[in-house]
Amino acid sequence: MSLPVEAQDELEQIITSIVDRYKAKPTALIMALQDIQKYYHYLPIEALKLIAKKMNLPVAQLFGVATFFKAFSLTPKGKHHMCVCTGTACHVRQAGVIVDNLSRSLGINPGETTPDGEISFETVNCIGACALGPVITVDDEYHGHMTVAKLNKVLDDLRGKKTAEEMVEEVQ
Repeated sequence: MSLPVEAQDELEQIITSIVDRYKAKPTALIMALQDIQKYYHYLPIEALKLIAKKMNLPVAQLFGVATFFKAFSLTPKGKHHMCVCTGTACHVRQAGVIVDNLSRSLGINPGETTPDGEISFETVNCIGACALGPVITVDDEYHGHMTVAKLNKVLDDLRGKKTAEEMVEEVQ
């Protein structure tokens, strides 16, 4: 699959900017990949090939890094990314209920993205905030002691919807 010419030009500019920022140092590969993913919400294959060329690295090395770290994705993610911790501390505090509710509310399973491209969610083995369990992250922001009611509020906020309580507060 090849990008249209306009997208290729944009990609070239973005990659050049990122590579220049890190002076094409191979030790900056992970940071460069993070920047690309932040911009595109995933690592496009064309971007990996281009950055490999500009940093004078084998494409296989970039694929190795991109597939080794769970933080990277080779498939498009949503504009907003949610992670639900299912580690032991969160599991015993009903993280499964949060996962089930999120799946139902979004109409997708963990590891998928909503059809409108707005929200992706996944489960992770541990977020490292066990005292806050069950915990989720939304665009790298932590939300602890998660309940179904709190989750529904988070989803409403992401979707730009106001809760009934917020509408009442605005009127007063």
